[in-house]
Amino acid sequence: MVLLGFTLQISFAADCNDLILEQIKKMPQGGRYSVSHFAKIRLQSSAHFESGKFFVLPSGPSFCSGATYLVFIKTIEALRARGDLHLDYSTLERLIIRDQHDGEGIWGRWNANGPGTARLFHGLGLGQNFDNFDQAKPGDFMKIFWSRQVGRNEHGHSTIFLGLENRPDGQYVRYWSSNIPAGYGEKSVPRSKIAYAIFSRLQTPANLTRINSAPYVDTYLASLLRTRSSISEAGTKCGL
Repeated sequence: MVLLGFTLQISFAADCNDLILEQIKKMPQGGRYSVSHFAKIRLQSSAHFESGKFFVLPSGPSFCSGATYLVFIKTIEALRARGDLHLDYSTLERLIIRDQHDGEGIWGRWNANGPGTARLFHGLGLGQNFDNFDQAKPGDFMKIFWSRQVGRNEHGHSTIFLGLENRPDGQYVRYWSSNIPAGYGEKSVPRSKIAYAIFSRLQTPANLTRINSAPYVDTYLASLLRTRSSISEAGTKCGL
């Protein structure tokens, strides 16, 4: 849209949650969970980039951040295929998984310790981050922290939120990811086992182009392999 000499970026009125859920349905089941070097090689080959397009053919073994990133890539491609999203070649190339270190580029941010996905969303303006389960919708990306540790000694899980379930023994959180030990699939855990969670809702994927002017390395995320952060600092770094 052009208004008074300015070109305005049209953003998505709501979110991409329904489309994300559609991509989950197209993902395989099982395949085994692993964080081995072989699993990382499989991940790279699962998102093949050719002639300006991603061909996502997931295979196991897999791990959590790789699984959610493949759904993210599939969502981007689905938007492009139906003409709702237009990205330049430079931006598309930056989505490629090339064994980047934590904090490097798009995949390196997504795969990092701490609030990797939320930090990426905040830095590029891809959508809102929040930590309130009452605001969560199926299709939100969700980083689970099993303890209050962030960064070094962290115990976390990259997932996609599917909903809450009330059971006789309490409330459960249902999500999709690559889970131990089976791999790709859904899982439910007692909400009481989750120490903290950050949700990221994809709303303005066109802002991925901002990666071209962003620093190649997110120094906060890169530092989390060696140093400890905190829940409060993680929230601040993600605009909460």
